[in-house]
Amino acid sequence: MITCGMDLGTQRVKVVVLKDGKVVGRAQGFSGFDPTKAAEKAVSDALKEANLTMSDVKHFSATGSAVDMAPYANSTVSMMGADAKAGVFLVPAARTIIDVGAEEARALKCDEKGIMVDFVVNERCAAGAGAFIEAMSRALEVKLEEMGPLSLKAERASPINASCVIFGESDVVSLIHRQESKPEIARAVFDAMADRVSSMIHRLGVNPEVVLVGGVAKDVGFVASLNRKLGLSVVIPEYPDYVGALGAALTAASRAAKEAQ
Repeated sequence: MITCGMDLGTQRVKVVVLKDGKVVGRAQGFSGFDPTKAAEKAVSDALKEANLTMSDVKHFSATGSAVDMAPYANSTVSMMGADAKAGVFLVPAARTIIDVGAEEARALKCDEKGIMVDFVVNERCAAGAGAFIEAMSRALEVKLEEMGPLSLKAERASPINASCVIFGESDVVSLIHRQESKPEIARAVFDAMADRVSSMIHRLGVNPEVVLVGGVAKDVGFVASLNRKLGLSVVIPEYPDYVGALGAALTAASRAAKEAQ
């Protein structure tokens, strides 16, 4: 059985194609000014990689902050529900899942079946998400992809305000004027983010295994800071940025199976 899942976010769209429970195609791209058009292209690219067409797809589920603009969708699933389903699919022992994307961070608890039982979302400000790293990299005049490796060179970090991107940027500028080193400021950025995210997790209760997904899971600086704050090593699956789309594809498979009964 062929199913598709899409995670249509504010910055990027990700698509996963499943065949009998195995990923056979994936693609992503920038959402841009026309998320629907970007989504259509990502679907086309993922199906092309799988050597399939839309007529082969039994069910299509979508998730993401821009899910209302998702083309082709037969159904939708919440972002937390998609994360839970895919998290346990990839890491069967997963019970706490953290998803840090461009605009939002969320944490959830789930059971052994991949069903979400509780969650918390940081939606008041992007200070706990990828946009915070991007803003701080501009203030530091460092390329975004260099922030993580740079932070690992620091032996300490100065505290900065992570309650708001604007306040955080002001603190970074102050540290620059005090001639703090770039590695120490970069680590301060990731430590501030990790503080916000770890506080969310502690409100839920830390239930191992703790799995980190989303685009920011690929940033070594954030991962190092989060591990220090939590006092453990989070598990990062392969292709962490596709977990939402995978969860949607798995949901599509479950719904297609029920429809066939």
